[in-house]
Amino acid sequence: MPGFVDEAQVHVKGGNGGAGAISFRREAHVQKGGPDGGDGGAGGDVYLEASTNVVSLVAFEDHPFRRAEDGTHGSGKRRQGRRGQDLVVPVPEGTIVRTPNGDVVADLVRSGDRHLAARGGRGGKGNARFLTNRLRAPAFAEQAELGEERWLDLELELMADVAVVGFPNAGKSTLVSVVSAAKPKIADYPFTTLVPHLGVVYVGRKGARAGVVSARESAAELVIADIPGLVEGAAEGRGLGHRFLRHVERARVLLVLADLAPTEGRSPAHQVEILLDELRRYRPELLARPRLVVGSRADTVPAGERPVPAEYGGELEISSATGDGVDELVVRLAAMVEEARRQAPEPRTEPVVHRPVPDTVSVVREDGGFVVSGRDAIRAVALSDLTDPDALALAQRRLKRAGVDKALQRAGAREGDPVRIGDIVFEWEPDR
Repeated sequence: MPGFVDEAQVHVKGGNGGAGAISFRREAHVQKGGPDGGDGGAGGDVYLEASTNVVSLVAFEDHPFRRAEDGTHGSGKRRQGRRGQDLVVPVPEGTIVRTPNGDVVADLVRSGDRHLAARGGRGGKGNARFLTNRLRAPAFAEQAELGEERWLDLELELMADVAVVGFPNAGKSTLVSVVSAAKPKIADYPFTTLVPHLGVVYVGRKGARAGVVSARESAAELVIADIPGLVEGAAEGRGLGHRFLRHVERARVLLVLADLAPTEGRSPAHQVEILLDELRRYRPELLARPRLVVGSRADTVPAGERPVPAEYGGELEISSATGDGVDELVVRLAAMVEEARRQAPEPRTEPVVHRPVPDTVSVVREDGGFVVSGRDAIRAVALSDLTDPDALALAQRRLKRAGVDKALQRAGAREGDPVRIGDIVFEWEPDR
């Protein structure tokens, strides 16, 4: 059975465009029918979209490649090629999309949020599109544009109402298994939980929890996350601390569990101090979140020997094994979550589409020459048949309209300097 994966890489590739057709009308009794080559179809785009149907990035672990459909070529009689189908790749809610150098390009928080990860290539124009009064029989067409492709890093931050924070073996997994239908691994040794687990808690009108009321009968429901046990130094990454703490960031309410049985010589108060300090050092704003401090495993310690100091809010003690205090805990958490939901901004109902900033022409000096970047400039050269004089003249006009001449002049280019645009290198001749 596949495990939970919260970090992955994906390689996205937009579909290639279709090439334009070179064709001339040929019919009986029709002289000089003229060009009738159709345009190629555009390649499909690749989108990453937040979805409630997936909860992990496990689908990318062994199969990271995602490619949209290619467009088809144009043909005679002005028949256009078919556009390639877009590919929508579902990712869990709370997925952050980063470039390989760490820059955030999208934060897909709610279901329907969408990011354009790779654009499909444009379809090439057929020779019928280049017919003018001066050029009556264009014998060239545009080639297909390749779709964008790149690697992206995906990082999942769980969307939960309650995040359970505590030291290893503090009873977090047992609590989640009792109040929900989740079945995390439970054992009497540290770090039995190596990945987060989500459970849905149904709260009845009288405070009953999962197993007592059904989803249909419940008055409210909340999502609780079992975060793997923190250790001292987690904020600096000790014990995979950053990977664990990341899942706390989006939680509405924090439930801090202090083991009433001393853990490694730490009293309940000392445990709470360390846990709150780790949260503060990781993200200071986490301490401003609503939180409930609870003493756990109350059945293992005599009643008079297990207090959590009141200054930490530890007025509640529970035992997941016997069920003591669990119903009261669920009722309190439900009230805190409901209040946090009221104060939070309304969730977006319309999908948010994140699109990259359009490319602009830029020129940089490199190895004694100049390199021109920008999608319009590269496309003007890459799609043109530069062996055809008419196509070459058209490419030169497109470069001028894109501002390449002015950009080269501003960069200090002189006549005869080598200029590279895409895969083509030529000597620059300024427009006289």
